[in-house]
Amino acid sequence: MSTVELTPPEVARWAARAGLVLPAERHAAVAAVANHIHGVVAVLRELDFADVPPAAAYRAGQEPHDAAV
Repeated sequence: MSTVELTPPEVARWAARAGLVLPAERHAAVAAVANHIHGVVAVLRELDFADVPPAAAYRAGQEPHDAAV
């Protein structure tokens, strides 16, 4: 996975390509948020969920109530 960060000029280009109106003063903030989200997703992708059942296996209300934390 690439570790190249999104730059404000790239944000402007992608916003224009998507047909979004994005004022120039917002480009840096949007780039920072996008880079942060990318970093969080990259960490999540590294997690090993091999022994965790899929969400469809979970049945709400069928688990014993336990006050232990």
